[in-house]
Amino acid sequence: MDLYEYQARELFARHGVPVLDGGVASTPDEARKVADQLGGRVVVKAQVKTGGRGKAGGVKLADDAADAQARATDILGMDIKGHTVHKVMLAVTADIAEEYYFSFLLDRANRTFLAMSSVQGGVEIEQVAEESPDQVAKIAIDANVGVDRAKADEIVAATGFPAEVADQVAELVIKLWAAFVAEDATLVEVNPLARTTDGRVLALDAKVTLDENAEFRHPEQAELADSSAVDPLEQRAKEKHLNYVKLDGEVGIIGNGAGLVMSTLDVVAYAGEDLPGSPKPANFLDIGGGASAEVMANGLEIILSDPAVRSVFVNVFGGITACDAVANGIVQALQVLADRGEDVSKPLVVRLDGNNAEEGRRILTEAKHPLVQQVDTMDGAARRAAELAAQGA
Repeated sequence: MDLYEYQARELFARHGVPVLDGGVASTPDEARKVADQLGGRVVVKAQVKTGGRGKAGGVKLADDAADAQARATDILGMDIKGHTVHKVMLAVTADIAEEYYFSFLLDRANRTFLAMSSVQGGVEIEQVAEESPDQVAKIAIDANVGVDRAKADEIVAATGFPAEVADQVAELVIKLWAAFVAEDATLVEVNPLARTTDGRVLALDAKVTLDENAEFRHPEQAELADSSAVDPLEQRAKEKHLNYVKLDGEVGIIGNGAGLVMSTLDVVAYAGEDLPGSPKPANFLDIGGGASAEVMANGLEIILSDPAVRSVFVNVFGGITACDAVANGIVQALQVLADRGEDVSKPLVVRLDGNNAEEGRRILTEAKHPLVQQVDTMDGAARRAAELAAQGA
């Protein structure tokens, strides 16, 4: 779960990371009050979960409370890379002498944690890595050891932080690691980490990603979730305990097993390339090992609720859950949806293979549901589902 900057800043403050005083506002009037409380001159920053805010005009300086109200009026409601600004963070300003970069992150490729830092901060780290790769230090962190003062000093030396700020940066690095571990984060990032003209080292920005797999250890983090930023279909699917991700296509996808579903997305995308409208997958939905009528009905309900969907491809390879159970689940699910009064009018293409596939096909054949079409091969079924989506355009 990605946090907004104001949430990440508050998290940093709880763990002793030096940050500037600030507040958050949802209206221009609230922004004026916050600025007044902070003493007048502030920076007003759009709160969206994407980069490039400054370039988009989402970060502005304000000289006083009235100016902050005007700048908030400009920023609230803006669209930044598809994200609408609903809140702004206001923070007191600082006189910056130098800007640095620092982060801890999960290095999935090497199955470890990584510290990344640079004395060239204030710009995207990807740009620094491309233009000046020697200016980005990457230090592996042993999870069993963590970051003590010796490791922090190693990071500071490898990065080349100026001697006059080395001790402050090392202390800040230790606190960031403590926050990273305590909150079960997969990323903590500060850009810029700044040295002010009076010699202080401060986190002027805050970016945090929390590991949702660890949320059972952090019930307090539930209040950090922003339902307004979540696709409503994804929210409904989560409430039904479905592993669903909304995409931008027209072919609904249901499969059993993440690997099979990922392959199905690729096959459908390829099948639709030369068809009118180039239909693409509309979602990722893995029903896992459960193919009960309720699970299938909930999955179909979510997919059919997407107005962009024109056809559905059910792709199942029977293993522990046999194909006859899946077939019965499909038949019963369609009946359940009809009983609920749901509008079930979009064609379903079903491909069954593996354990008890022949019996599953027989069940679907005898059911004679007008919306269900069976295709034996994965490629053929993907092609048919894409054709039906193209016809429904």
